[in-house]
Amino acid sequence: MTIINIRKIGENIINAFKYLEGYYTLLCYSVRNIPLLRSAPIRSVLHKQLYFTGIEALSKVAAIGILIGIVIITQIVNLVGSNAVLTGKILIWTVVRELGPLLAAIIIIARSGTAISSELGSMKVNRETDSLRIMGINPVDYLIVPRVAGITVSVFILAFYFQVMAIAGGLAFTSIFLDLSFSQHLKGIFSALKLFEVLVSLLKSLVFGLLISIVSCYQGFSVEASITEIPQAATRAVMQSLFLVFIFDGIITVISFV
Repeated sequence: MTIINIRKIGENIINAFKYLEGYYTLLCYSVRNIPLLRSAPIRSVLHKQLYFTGIEALSKVAAIGILIGIVIITQIVNLVGSNAVLTGKILIWTVVRELGPLLAAIIIIARSGTAISSELGSMKVNRETDSLRIMGINPVDYLIVPRVAGITVSVFILAFYFQVMAIAGGLAFTSIFLDLSFSQHLKGIFSALKLFEVLVSLLKSLVFGLLISIVSCYQGFSVEASITEIPQAATRAVMQSLFLVFIFDGIITVISFV
């Protein structure tokens, strides 16, 4: 291994710790300043973020959820036949435990992560954040705190919505074409569903929402003076969000179910 490679590895490690420190600092600041959402201007930014990240994504999440449900149920029926109990257990294992929170997070990263980091980066380049400071407004309080709250709440709700659409929508569609009993398979799902699995799924959704929002806002706000930094920041936001989501998904799964 050459000296150049060793130096590059060292720089990457230092950058990783720098990012983690920045994410942790921004997370603590955002959580500590949640009461700022009572302010009407900041609450307005929150509502816009909820609309963009949550409401506008409902149709896409529903479509992907139903398609995933159809694929999973079709594969189960092809393997084990029309077994309501086993179908319910497999759907809980795949959709509730893993795919629901994970795919909802991936959709938000692809759809909103780049948009948020690019938007904040453009504000930095165009000196809009400086204008806020001149008016006596803290840019972090006004731009980041409501976005962190809005994205986290959106991911939390969309993950649950994805699970409902994947299970109910997938069962409804496949019951028509595969001659399955919708009510019988739905009962099998409810009999296999445990409160602990629901709570773990909701915990994953909450953690993923915080990760996506913190990383996207941090990377967008890290843009300095050049417009060419904006696509780089957006790329880092997507890749690092995905990386952290998969890491924490594995950690939570191992702690909870192993």
